[in-house]
Amino acid sequence: MDQKALKSNQESDQQVTIRQVASDDLDFVTALDKRVTGLAKPDYWQDIFNRYVERQRPERFFLVAEDADSDISKPVLGFIVGEVRAWEFGSEPSGWVFAFSVDPDVRERGVGELLFETISEKFLGAGVKTMRTMVERKNQLHMAFFRSEGMAAGPYIQLEKDLDE
Repeated sequence: MDQKALKSNQESDQQVTIRQVASDDLDFVTALDKRVTGLAKPDYWQDIFNRYVERQRPERFFLVAEDADSDISKPVLGFIVGEVRAWEFGSEPSGWVFAFSVDPDVRERGVGELLFETISEKFLGAGVKTMRTMVERKNQLHMAFFRSEGMAAGPYIQLEKDLDE
């Protein structure tokens, strides 16, 4: 576990712990995701937990940020999920972030930065030096965040086709 102080407008700094998700956190992760996206996906999050935590694969990471000083009923402040992927379309091994969210009530206080820094360290520890993600064009919040963390357009272009045509 990694414990750090958040940026705060209050007199005392809030302490946040970044740790691997536990099964007890899944309800909080699901609720946060539903609050942010408007979609309830409990089966999806259970599947991610099973594949990323229970199988104990060292190249997969499912991290949560929690308020270290509180026994509140909503301890999960945010989460980030990623994995090391290799050789897709000729790409050398790199870290991929595919899920990321922070409770809107604590945004702009450093929770996202702590999650991003921690998964970056995990990827470095796994031997990769590049991190990637995909962001929906209209998601200005995530676009601004990832750019503020030093991410920029990479060498690949995403293409898709509507299969219902």
